[in-house]
Amino acid sequence: MKKASAAAVPREACGLLLGTEGEIERFTECANVSDAPEIRFEIDPAALFAALRAERAGGPALLGYWHSHPSGNATPSRTDAAMAAPDGKLWVILGGEDVTCWRAGAAGLWDRFAAQAWTVV
Repeated sequence: MKKASAAAVPREACGLLLGTEGEIERFTECANVSDAPEIRFEIDPAALFAALRAERAGGPALLGYWHSHPSGNATPSRTDAAMAAPDGKLWVILGGEDVTCWRAGAAGLWDRFAAQAWTVV
């Protein structure tokens, strides 16, 4: 994720978090199809639908999403908070050297996890 984020500057990089309940086993990098990729992200719908189809067929579960903030701020933006569906999915945000993880719930993005609890590759 860090390499993909650095390579995407000045655009936001993005992708999916896949695994089993409670364990992120891998991530994918997806195209950012936003009309303004320098300030927001939109995961390519084809990649998202493919992951959901694979999950239904017995593949890894879609646990959440990751994206970068080229500004270096790893906290959710107002746009992030507005776009987060209350589905309990994880949101990993990379900003500079910082990595944060949030959960999308009915109250918005909450449950910030300590970055050191995650191995980010």
